[in-house]
Amino acid sequence: MKRVTVIAGLLGLGLTVWMLMQFGARSILSLVMTGGWGVLAAIVFHTVQVALSAQAWRTIAGHKHGSPLSWQDYFALRCVREGINNLLPVAQVGGEVWSSRLLAKRGLGTRKVAAATICDLTLELLSQVLFTFVGLGLLLFLVKRSHVTDELLESALVALAIGLAVFASQWLGAVAFVEVLLVKIAGHLGWNGVDGIRGLHQEVLGLYKVKRNAVSALILQYLAWALGAVEVCLILHFLGHDRSLAVGFVIEGVGEAAKSAGFAVPGALGVSEGGYILVGSLFGVAPPVAIALSLIKRVREIAWGVPSLCLWQVLEHRWDTPAQGAERPASCAQSVGKNPLSRSGL
Repeated sequence: MKRVTVIAGLLGLGLTVWMLMQFGARSILSLVMTGGWGVLAAIVFHTVQVALSAQAWRTIAGHKHGSPLSWQDYFALRCVREGINNLLPVAQVGGEVWSSRLLAKRGLGTRKVAAATICDLTLELLSQVLFTFVGLGLLLFLVKRSHVTDELLESALVALAIGLAVFASQWLGAVAFVEVLLVKIAGHLGWNGVDGIRGLHQEVLGLYKVKRNAVSALILQYLAWALGAVEVCLILHFLGHDRSLAVGFVIEGVGEAAKSAGFAVPGALGVSEGGYILVGSLFGVAPPVAIALSLIKRVREIAWGVPSLCLWQVLEHRWDTPAQGAERPASCAQSVGKNPLSRSGL
């Protein structure tokens, strides 16, 4: 797996370097420097997106007022999650694993944490697909139908099918199958601690069934994606290439979809830039500007990611203290006792 990640990373890096050379590295870097205030604006504005995603995570986990975990905890974990996924070679999924591990340290239980993680990821995927479809709808309204628009629509339909399949599989017992498989493998190999995931399937269904939580979390995730369109418009403004919010919606929708499709490539190197070039060309955004847009978003990822990785190490130490480990389970037990539908997680 590491070999595949390294090869994918090298291919992505090579593609990025090729695009820089093909479209003029000097002019692209000059554009990035010109949009300096756009970098700062993107960094600051991203706070709102992280805050919404953190609240969506907390909502699907079933937390209410008086919960043992605060919104600040989820905000910190969301930062850790993004930092790991964006800056480390983990194929866009390592952040969820490590942030879930941190969450379990709070005394919430492996099963509850795993269930909330699965639900949050599923709703995030569905909200992204919805966001992409809205962007493509605007694309078909703003430009004439072409071979490019047809291919983008076909790709979106495939993404929708995958999203619905992931969601449906959870109701049809896919999680239960994985649960049984893990327990059997653990028993055969003598692993410890896997018994904590027994009942994971019912835990996942329980989170979806809590009144309005899934819908609220889906809406919050969608708003977080939609604000990415505002970020695109802000950056293009500082680059001197203003575009409407509708165009920003299309560019961000396709760009993020391309990034998700390139999940096997660390940081989606080259894949994300290619997506911005493709859709930007439909609205008169030159390739150097599209690449500069992508690079500024990457600078924002680094500006958020490096402190987040440092925060990760701090939380690993702070949330592993005996005092907190003793206090959290009691608080959680009291909370569950008050509300049997309450759930905890990512």
